[in-house]
Amino acid sequence: MKFNNILYSAAALAMTASLCSCEGEKDLVIIEGNLPIKTSVLYMVGNATPNGWDIDNPTPFEATGEDPLVFTWQGNLLAGEMKLCLVTGSWDSPFIRPEINGSEIGREPIVDAAFQMHAGDPDNKWKITEAGVYSLTFDLRNWTMSSAYLGEADKPAKEPIKVDRLFVVGDATPNGWNIDTPTACEKKSDYIFEYEGKLTAGEFKAVAETGSWDAKFIRPAVEGVKLTKVGFTEPGIVYTTSPDNKWTVTDAGIYHIVFDLENCTVTATFTADSQEPGEDPGDVIETETLYLIGDATPGGWSMDNLTAMTQSDDDKYLFVWEGTLVSGDMKACIEPDSSFGCPFLRPTSNGCTIGKDGVQDSAFVYTTSPDDKWTIVDSGLYRIEFNLKEWTIKATFLD
Repeated sequence: MKFNNILYSAAALAMTASLCSCEGEKDLVIIEGNLPIKTSVLYMVGNATPNGWDIDNPTPFEATGEDPLVFTWQGNLLAGEMKLCLVTGSWDSPFIRPEINGSEIGREPIVDAAFQMHAGDPDNKWKITEAGVYSLTFDLRNWTMSSAYLGEADKPAKEPIKVDRLFVVGDATPNGWNIDTPTACEKKSDYIFEYEGKLTAGEFKAVAETGSWDAKFIRPAVEGVKLTKVGFTEPGIVYTTSPDNKWTVTDAGIYHIVFDLENCTVTATFTADSQEPGEDPGDVIETETLYLIGDATPGGWSMDNLTAMTQSDDDKYLFVWEGTLVSGDMKACIEPDSSFGCPFLRPTSNGCTIGKDGVQDSAFVYTTSPDDKWTIVDSGLYRIEFNLKEWTIKATFLD
């Protein structure tokens, strides 16, 4: 009898538990929307921000006293892009982003615009349309952001820049983006450095030391400064690690550039057009070596296995090579450079063909960019000749 009572009691308890479980399920609360983003720190990164794209040292926000999940920042923003992060040192972590890529921040105020947070693609970023002083607010509790334009950007302080040497580096310069051997400027005084020589269409900046991209660079004070035949469109310079502003050369030629590091200005005088391929041989390439490189050549794209050409005994500017070329691309350089930042001998347009009928266009250029290459369309035995005085290439199909 006692045993039956125990069974009845157990069954009653089980039924009660079952009913409680059902009642619990009916009372479940479904939370809609985003949970607050709980963090004690917030940063922004981008070429519009004071510290540029330096993920190890992004620009910090401050938490407000009223709500620790509401962060504010006030200061100069450049025209450019930005996004926000919760940790430093990693591009793989989630970022706070606009819902639509390129959402603009400018003179018009933004109030409680929704944002999203995720890692990876799509890599949405805000676009700052105008440089100036801004106030930014990010509410991580409600996933909204606000902005206000406060006025024109503060002018950078013009303190004299003291360096012992100066180089120009970039695809517009003779040595390209080779930070180990950038093109040297001539020191005229404690604060005056000058460069005179060829510049191709491309970009460049200046640096006081070699071997490191983490160093400070002398750059244009604002983004988008161009160098044309009439000079720089804006003379101001700054000495900083970011943002990564560079000068853009639009007209190739011979320039005389003066860096005045005391008054933080740069000026340029256009002196002559660059030597055109095949014209007056006053501009020649002086070298004792010349190499072919590319997947069409025996050594492929290996800088350690370049295909050497032979310098003529009768003409030091004539280099000759005979051998097998396969279908593919090639260009030529005067010395090995594992960084591929050196200038190359290239066709005047990409994809210039070499085949049984010879070379499509005999003219070549000597430059770091664009990365134009000759295309071999017929595999076989060739005789390749470069004339570094006449700026011509000749290709003879032998078999």
